[in-house]
Amino acid sequence: MSTSQHGASNPEYVNARVRSRRQKLFGDEDYRKLVRMGPGGIARFMEESEYEREINSLGSRYDGVDLIEYALHANLAKHFDDLLEWSEGTLYDLIARYLRKFDVWNVKTALRGIYTDADAEAIQADYIRAGEFDDRLLDRLSEAGSVEDAIELLDGTVFHEPLDGAYEAFEAEGLLVPLENAADRAFYELLLSDVSVGPNAEGPRARYVEFLEAEIDFRNARNALRLARTGADIDPAEFFIEGGTLFDERELRQLVGNFDELVAHIRDSHYGDELDVALDELEGAESLIGFEHALEAALLEYSDRLSNVYPVSIAAVLSYILAKEREVENVRAIARGREAGLDESEIEEELVIL
Repeated sequence: MSTSQHGASNPEYVNARVRSRRQKLFGDEDYRKLVRMGPGGIARFMEESEYEREINSLGSRYDGVDLIEYALHANLAKHFDDLLEWSEGTLYDLIARYLRKFDVWNVKTALRGIYTDADAEAIQADYIRAGEFDDRLLDRLSEAGSVEDAIELLDGTVFHEPLDGAYEAFEAEGLLVPLENAADRAFYELLLSDVSVGPNAEGPRARYVEFLEAEIDFRNARNALRLARTGADIDPAEFFIEGGTLFDERELRQLVGNFDELVAHIRDSHYGDELDVALDELEGAESLIGFEHALEAALLEYSDRLSNVYPVSIAAVLSYILAKEREVENVRAIARGREAGLDESEIEEELVIL
């Protein structure tokens, strides 16, 4: 991935290309077909879709769920590389910055793999090579002998200092949570650096900031509700990501201790309409899974609304990125569910569909 492009932005052109790609994403009827198929059938279905090139090129090396997952990740990386190829100026820079979320994904994938003693090949299978890290660094991370060694390999990246700072808490707790949260916070801090906008601002940066604030708010809401539901003795500040508008760190500390007040605070916010279904799901659910899936659907709907209200802006691109990620996660969940012998209703519970 290049680090910058110069010249004027070209949102009209990019959004036209994105709308065309968006129409080719799998829909509800496609998912209904896929949940009835085994891995071989899923791969054949993908071969007759946007995934044809990846299935054909990888089919000689992999089969079953491995083929599906490698094809999904390769296709995702290709589509996001296309976004950068199409984009110019500020639009390019903002998209490139947002796609670093896959560096976060890969850092956390490597750390989880090392923590669970997974082999390098298994870790590499879960990478999504769509961020800025090159293959050499990713492969070295997967081969690191320890979590500490992996953190040292990240020296010179934006993740090294926050991960190094969280390492003591990781050792004390024996859990990856402090490291994963440190990686998330580093990503969002980078995203919001140098893109502040004033009130009533317009243009790509304004829509970008509006979208990021919502993503941070939804992530903070999810983490807060997890803590409130589980009653875990964890400082909410460990999870809190700066940059949102839903609540500040002081409010979060107070609300995490009272589940009903936390839900009411979210309902009364400007996200109340978007999160209404998700919160209903949460209040009636035995677990957080249904709520978290509803929350992801709500973020997709919110991003779609932004792209409809501001059709010539970066909002449509960011909405497409989320929708494409969700397609990949849905197909992956179906393939893994079928391999594990889950029935159709159990698999459907793992899907996020608007």
